Amino acid sequence: MYALARPLLFALDGERAHGAGLAALEAAYRCGLSPLLTSPPRPLPTKAFGLTFPNPVGLAAGLDKNGAHVDALLALGFGFVEVGTVTPLPQPGNPRPRLFRLPQHEAVINRMGFNNEGVDVLVRNVERARRRSGLVGINIGKNKDTPNERAVADYLLCLRRVYAVADYVAVNISSPNTAGLRELQEEQALRRLVGSLREEQEKLAARHGKRVPVLVKIAPDLSENDIDAAGRVLGDLQVDGVIATNTTLSREGVEDSPLADEAGGLSGAPLMSRATTVLRMLRTRLRDDIPIIGVGGILHGADAATKQAAGAVLVQTYTGLIYRGPALIGECVEALRRRKEAPSRGHLPPE
Repeated sequence: MYALARPLLFALDGERAHGAGLAALEAAYRCGLSPLLTSPPRPLPTKAFGLTFPNPVGLAAGLDKNGAHVDALLALGFGFVEVGTVTPLPQPGNPRPRLFRLPQHEAVINRMGFNNEGVDVLVRNVERARRRSGLVGINIGKNKDTPNERAVADYLLCLRRVYAVADYVAVNISSPNTAGLRELQEEQALRRLVGSLREEQEKLAARHGKRVPVLVKIAPDLSENDIDAAGRVLGDLQVDGVIATNTTLSREGVEDSPLADEAGGLSGAPLMSRATTVLRMLRTRLRDDIPIIGVGGILHGADAATKQAAGAVLVQTYTGLIYRGPALIGECVEALRRRKEAPSRGHLPPE
């Protein structure tokens, strides 16, 4: 069905198509028609961060910023859905247009800027979700007008608010679309922020009687020295996991596009190589007991297998869903299933 719907969606500008697609998914779910959109994959239970995921393929943050479509998205067959990025207060994000498709490159450039309705709205939405299948991560950030020296307070507020309803929390310090945000990945700033969140996480675990994992999402544009520092800090502070990576400021691979000069983060197929390189480098610098979610450039099942071969336990897609539709989910699950079963048949895993 997505093959029929895609030309209609691509006839709209990117952001209108985004809204129309979510509305259609929600309507299909409420009418019991989600099975017509795709065949949910067979279970492939995967353990990470002390959680068991029905399968290792998830939706990356950014599609459902306010957590309003959790059940409809899980019904597509995702093992987990990450909602947000959410900020303490509502904010409109950057001026439109701010989302651009590059079909010839299977890529997207966005400069959304954490547009969302605020953490209280997201929490109410997630509370209402039935969550009959799959897990829910919540991605948190800071408001645009919060200076970096006060960013810790924004992240702490969001962590406290979402803790009770999240299966895991992702800390977004790597979006290129909020001025100065990526400066929080600098070693001392990262140590201060993540250290404060880890202390609060332990307090909240005692208060709520459950420990919710906290993950950190990093950029693909870090230098090797920056990756060394990130691995050192995240290992020292014993974070539960890392998400590698966010979108890139690079335009490598799309230089010939008339949209290449648009500001914002690039995602999709051109990101695959760089994001996977960062993932592989980070895997060698982190303790073995800190799992990584691999994201960036997954448009085929083989891409998901490549992420796992590079060191990811779980994978996420977003731009791939735009170009391939829900069938991509099952394709990725089956590719990871084959990779898991390959050694027992004497085959080498894909690289």
